[in-house]
Amino acid sequence: MSAVSPALPAVVALAGRRIDAPGAQPARFPPENVERVAERIAAGFRLVGAAALVCSAACGADLIALDVAAKQGLRRRIVLPFEASRFVETSVRDRQGDWSAAFWRHVGAAERQGDLVVLQPSGEDDQDYRMANTRILVEAQALARAFAPVKPSLHAFAVWDGKPRPGADATMAFLELATLSHFHIVTIPSL
Repeated sequence: MSAVSPALPAVVALAGRRIDAPGAQPARFPPENVERVAERIAAGFRLVGAAALVCSAACGADLIALDVAAKQGLRRRIVLPFEASRFVETSVRDRQGDWSAAFWRHVGAAERQGDLVVLQPSGEDDQDYRMANTRILVEAQALARAFAPVKPSLHAFAVWDGKPRPGADATMAFLELATLSHFHIVTIPSL
């Protein structure tokens, strides 16, 4: 992690790996790494002076980051590619561990604060997830503007193993778009 002056508040856009399914090969985010990744995310937030987090709410990187952000008192905005009841089935409950309670807690809090963004689905899941990643970056930029007259720094945290998956890889696509959008890139290892 390279430091950027924490003198100004930072808005963090985050995307990353979900917890591996049992027996997943290659391993990308083993369940036993949850605490280690939470510590890395917490350290990253402190390093950049995070004031706000924008991410989705899938099991793994997203929900861990939301937990850390809540403990640090950060504003949290959640972007879902489609309605919460469908998302919890496709991106939360389909992995081992009790991720559903955290999902509903964070989604409920975001909704009460006016920080839940639910996109209209296209009917094509890969496209919907790409659109959610794009919207995460757009929402981070919007939150940064809300700090006016202060101009916070924008950071994109990628919680991953550093190796793109064959074919479509949402985390790699997020990193590419964040780079083109001039976010400071921070990689948090999931292994």
